[in-house]
Amino acid sequence: MEEYVEAFKRKKNKKVISNKETLNNKKSKYHQFISKVLLSMIFFLISIIYINQNDQNLFLYKEYVFKESLPFVKIKNWYEDLFGEVIPKEESSKTVFKGKLVYKDISDYQDGSKLTVESHSLINNLSSGVVVYVGQKEGYGNTVIVQGVDGADIWYGNLTNVSVKLYDYLEKETVLGEVDGEELYLVIKKNNEYIKYEDYQNS
Repeated sequence: MEEYVEAFKRKKNKKVISNKETLNNKKSKYHQFISKVLLSMIFFLISIIYINQNDQNLFLYKEYVFKESLPFVKIKNWYEDLFGEVIPKEESSKTVFKGKLVYKDISDYQDGSKLTVESHSLINNLSSGVVVYVGQKEGYGNTVIVQGVDGADIWYGNLTNVSVKLYDYLEKETVLGEVDGEELYLVIKKNNEYIKYEDYQNS
């Protein structure tokens, strides 16, 4: 009888722990969602106040927002310096390989490079940063753009099964997705200049 009671207690304790973990996960996702909504609202309100001051501000806003890439990483670092970390880092991000991308062949392609890799290779990002674009790009297929902490915007083209979302903050070597076939398109832009993959690795 005592063994039965002990087994029942252990089972009950496991259930309580499991319920607590589920509740904590829900709270974490809720906080992430609220944080992103609040940041979006703050940016939107500041933009409205700025452009309503005069016509010159409206012109400058259009020129900058529609023609330039916003420095999301700098904004994130500035915000965390003032208010602390808003979006907690995911601890479950997996690494495919360390260091350089493994490829069979590399050649110039439009503004960047075309890498021939193993069919359906998993691709991880080359630098920590923020995802600023996920979608179709003409000539590159399904593309993920990561704005790195080092100031480089890196395009990863021709991906499928993408595992990241817009505005995710990624640690270096987090899995982005897999190559759709054997060709990966890679574009690296830093300080308004396009950089070859080999030069970026050696910098």
